[in-house]
Amino acid sequence: MLVIARYAHEGEKHYGLVDGETIRELRGGLFDTPSPTGREVKLSQVKLLAPGEPPKMLAVGLNYRSHLGSRPVPQIPGIFYKPISSIQNPGDPIVIPEEAQDVHYEGELVVVIGKKISKASREDATAAIFGVTCGNDVSDRNWQRGDGRDLQWWRAKGCDTFSPFGPYVVTGAIYGDLALETRLNGEKVQSQRTSDLIFDIPEVVRFISQWVTLVPGDLIFTGTPGETKRMKPGDVVEVEVEGVGTLRNPVV
Repeated sequence: MLVIARYAHEGEKHYGLVDGETIRELRGGLFDTPSPTGREVKLSQVKLLAPGEPPKMLAVGLNYRSHLGSRPVPQIPGIFYKPISSIQNPGDPIVIPEEAQDVHYEGELVVVIGKKISKASREDATAAIFGVTCGNDVSDRNWQRGDGRDLQWWRAKGCDTFSPFGPYVVTGAIYGDLALETRLNGEKVQSQRTSDLIFDIPEVVRFISQWVTLVPGDLIFTGTPGETKRMKPGDVVEVEVEGVGTLRNPVV
């Protein structure tokens, strides 16, 4: 298992291995064989960036029974796209658009794809999972399903800053039964285990690959549990995944 960060330091961007409060700089990119340069820096001295530059991002809707409400259990994963322009770094603000009326957090486990796959078997889908990170699938409910709903969720879930993820990518098959918790201003507002997913992670990856080729760096947001609440400027939202880290973003 590796804990990998992407960060800015002294005007340059790097990937590095996180070891406690220290980052060991790596040569190359996220998917290169880890090769430390010998340079180390304290976490407190760097700016953490979203730990990847995904070619595309997809997400699963309604993937925990606790989030269904009165809606029926889906028979297949409900997949949608999120634009890469909506990415936000750990620690940077989620910006609520002036016209938005009902913007909610959605704490999620996020999968990082490490191999190109198309029409994959479940076994091949599992092997294509490079690691996981924390994510917040920020959503405006009015644009999603209210009076102001759009034909697609292009802005409900795709506005600038609506896809924070990080702070780290953790490799290894650790995603099957992790505690997922979201906090709003320090108050626990979501709490569930990833073992409760309706469609588990290998099945989600396998399903998507039947129609959309997945390539290294692609991200898949795997669904949010329970109920969500409206966020407002001045709030701070945190998404913590056991063994992975805590994604923290202020709201403005």
